[in-house]
Parts: sequence; structure tokens; C-alpha cells
Amino acid sequence: MFKRLTEYLDSIEARDPAPRSRWEVLLYPGLWAMGFHRVAHWLFEGRLFFLARVVNHTARFLTAIDIHPGAKIGKHLFIDHGFTVIGETAEIGDNVTIYQCVTLGGTNPANGIPGKRHPTLQDNVIVGSGAQILGPITIGPRARIGANAVVTDDVPEGATMVGVKARSTLVAAETWQKDFIPYGTPCKEPCEDSGEPGGRRFADFEAELAALRAELEALKAERTSGRARQRKEG
Repeated sequence: MFKRLTEYLDSIEARDPAPRSRWEVLLYPGLWAMGFHRVAHWLFEGRLFFLARVVNHTARFLTAIDIHPGAKIGKHLFIDHGFTVIGETAEIGDNVTIYQCVTLGGTNPANGIPGKRHPTLQDNVIVGSGAQILGPITIGPRARIGANAVVTDDVPEGATMVGVKARSTLVAAETWQKDFIPYGTPCKEPCEDSGEPGGRRFADFEAELAALRAELEALKAERTSGRARQRKEG
């Protein structure tokens, strides 16, 4: 048990440069939320639903992280900062990183139909802050969900999703970046390849802007020349 805890703490240190020691990581709300969830899930599996909810609500009060007791979570989940909601039928693989204010939510809660309603996150997924992943979809291994993205469709392995509604970046993540990306969002923009439609649109905008500037300069010159002629004639 001590070895598993040490490995868990080391996995968090590898993804977060802030802590100076394992002792600091022990204070992280995400770690405490996971500890409570293990107990709550064990009770839930034993059909002790009320007790599981008691543990769940205690964890939410102490950590601001709401993980339904029914959620299935693998090893070394790192929830950074908190304010995260994980639904009942969500499934999370190993070494997943989730930043603050993320929702793994279900769809159509009004019809009362049980079943798989929440997303599945496979191994090594990174979910940026504020992202919303909704419905019984699958996020492939090593996928990156950018900050504030809204994802409602399956995401292939290694893809980086950005925007509302989320779309994949023009270059798949596996072709240029295999390392850990904080917040799941590249800080540079290597994904906008100049040979792709997005790059061409940008080039078109620049050309149009240059033409407008040239036209404006011509109008200014014509106006200045007209004023000079008027002063000369007057």
C-alpha cells in the first residue's frame, strides 16, 4: 500500500512542477478526493448506496470535487485544484490529468433512462480547465482536451480538441508532440500548417488587409494632392 501511494505521489510530481516534496502533494485536494472516492466506490459496489453518498458528500464539502461513487477510475488520476464533477457512469483510465472546473457529464437526465450516460477517458488523457465532456463518448488514449472545449463526440487517439463545439486541430498531436501538455492546450500554434485550409485563410486575410492599407494610402495621397492644388490655385 505504501509503495502504491508513493508511486501515486511521484506520478503527480511528474506532472506538476509546483510541489517541492511528496509531503506537499499529500495536501492536494485531488488526492484526498480520490482517497474518499475509493471508499465510496467500494461501498457503492457493495450496494450500500446511502453510505457511499455520505462519503461522497463529505469529500465534496472538503475538497470541492464531486465524484459520483459509481464512477470507475484507474490508477494515478491527478485532479489539479478541484471544482470538478465526474458523473456516475464515467470511466477513467490510468495516468489521466484533469484540471479545474471540468465536467464529465451525462446527457438527457430528464428521461430517467439508466445506462451508460457519461464519457470514458482512456489512458494518459489530459483535460484542460473549464472543459465539458458530455455524453457516453470515448476519449482515446493520449488525447488532449483544450481549456474550455465542449466535447460531445468521440475523440481519436492522440488528437487535440479545441473550441466550442470542440474540433480537432489540423495536425494530430501524435505527429508533433508526445510529451505531457499542461492544461491539454499547446502554448504555441504548430497545428496551423500553412499548407492547410486554416493557413490559407490566414494568408488571404493578410493579403486583403495589405490591399486595404494600400487603398487607404492612395486615398490619403489623393486628398493631400487635391488640397495642395486648391491652395496653389487660390
